Amino acid sequence: MTAAMARVPDSLRGQIVTPGDRRYAQLRSTYTTSASPAAVLLPKTTAQVVDALRYAREQRLPIAVRSGGHGFSGASSNNGGVVIDLSMLNRVQVLDERAGLVRVEAGARWANVAKTLAPYGLVISSGDHGGVGVGGLATGGGIGWLVRAHGLTIDRVRAVEVLLADGTLVRADADHEPELFWLVRGAGAGAGIVVAFEIEAAEQRNVGVAQVVVEARPDGRTIREWTSYLAQAPRELSAAAVVYAEGRSALMSITAVVAAESLRRARPAVEPLLAIGRVLEHRTDLLPYPALVPTAHLHPNVGQQRGTTTNGLFRDLDDAGARAVMRAVTGPGRAVVQLRSLGGAINDVASDASAYPHRHQDTMVVASVFPPQGAGALDAAWRAIGARADGAYVNFESRPGPDAFARIYPGETGARVRRLWKRYDPDGVFRPALLTGQPQRATQPTRSAQPTGSGQPHRRRRRPR
Repeated sequence: MTAAMARVPDSLRGQIVTPGDRRYAQLRSTYTTSASPAAVLLPKTTAQVVDALRYAREQRLPIAVRSGGHGFSGASSNNGGVVIDLSMLNRVQVLDERAGLVRVEAGARWANVAKTLAPYGLVISSGDHGGVGVGGLATGGGIGWLVRAHGLTIDRVRAVEVLLADGTLVRADADHEPELFWLVRGAGAGAGIVVAFEIEAAEQRNVGVAQVVVEARPDGRTIREWTSYLAQAPRELSAAAVVYAEGRSALMSITAVVAAESLRRARPAVEPLLAIGRVLEHRTDLLPYPALVPTAHLHPNVGQQRGTTTNGLFRDLDDAGARAVMRAVTGPGRAVVQLRSLGGAINDVASDASAYPHRHQDTMVVASVFPPQGAGALDAAWRAIGARADGAYVNFESRPGPDAFARIYPGETGARVRRLWKRYDPDGVFRPALLTGQPQRATQPTRSAQPTGSGQPHRRRRRPR
C-alpha cells in the first residue's frame, strides 16, 4: 500500500483492496469497462460507508460508487481513484409481510433479492439479470420483466436511506425530505450514496415465460406489429425482443413474461406474438420468478462485455422508425437492437412524480455495437432511429454527457435535477459525467460531496438465449 493510501480508518482494516492484493483483479473493473483504481473499499455497514466516504475524500482522488457494476457507462469504477464498493452491504429484510414492505441494501443483487422474497410469495420488479446491483438500478429507473404489470422499480420505492456528501445520513420519503426523495428516484447518481431502500413488493410466485424466435422482415413490419401489440396488450404482459442479423436475414428473439400464476392465463397474452412473423422457435413455460434472475448470474465483473450502447424512448414507433431499426441491424455497423415494452403501470404515474419523467412512451429501443465496431459505427446505425426518439433512459447509455442529459432529463425535469444536484453537491465532488461528459476530477475535501452512482445495470446479449 502506498503512503498516500495508508491512513485507513480502523473500521475498514482488511476492507481496502489495492493493486497487488489477490482480490484486486475481481474488483477493479465493471461489466463493460476495465479499470485500474488506486483502491477499492468494501464497507459492510452503513457506519463503514460513512467512514469510507470520509476516507475517500481525504485522498483527494476521484471517487466512484458501485453496487453491482453492470452499468454501461463504467462509472462504477475509475482509473487512479477510489471505489466505494457496496457489495457487502447486501441484506434483504421483509419488514411487513402483509404490506409487502421490504428493506433492501444497495449492494444486494437482484438474484438474491428474488431468492429471499420467493418464500413469501413476493417479487420486486427489477432488471433482467440476477447479477445487477440494487443501488444503480433502483436510483435510475428499473425496466425489467414485470414492468408493465408493476411499474418501474423506483415506482415501488417508499423510502431511502441516503448518505450525503458531508457525511450526514438522511431518511427520505414522501413526507420527509421530499425533494431528495424525488431526486433519488431517477437521478440518484448525483444525490448521495443510497445505502438502503424500502420497497413495496408485489404478490407473485410464478410467471408465464414464452421464448419466441421469428424472422424479422426487412421492411420493418415485424417490428411494427410487435410494438403495436405491446402498446395495447394486457398489462400483465411485459416483453423484450432482440433483433440481430443472421446471414442475409434478421431474426427477432422475444422473451415475453406474463404476471400470471397459470399457463391457462399466460398463453392468451402471448398468442398474438406468434402471428407477427414466421415462427422458428416457440415454447411457453410456467416458472418461479427467481428463474428469470437466477443466482447463476452472480459472476464477478472483469470488463467482459465491452461495447457501446445508446437508447431512445418512443410513443409510437412508426413505419419509418421500424425500417430504420432494420437498417441498423443489417447495415455495415451490424448493431444489435433490443426493443423493450413500456406503458402499462409505468404510465399510471405522473410525469413530475419523480426524476424519471417519461410516462407516455410505450417502447424503448436500445442499440449496441461490440468490438471491433466502435462509437462511430453506433452513431451511423443510430442516427435515423434517434432522430425519432422522444427521450432516453439513463441506465442504457454508455456515453454520458450534456447531450445525453438533455434526452434523459428534458425540460423542467432537467432544470430541477440540476438545481438539486447542486444543492446536495455544491462542490461537485461527485458530479455525474452527465453534466460534463468528462471523468471525475479529484477535488479538495470540503464540506460536501456526491457519489457518481453505481452504473445502471442490464445484461447485453449478442445472441438470444
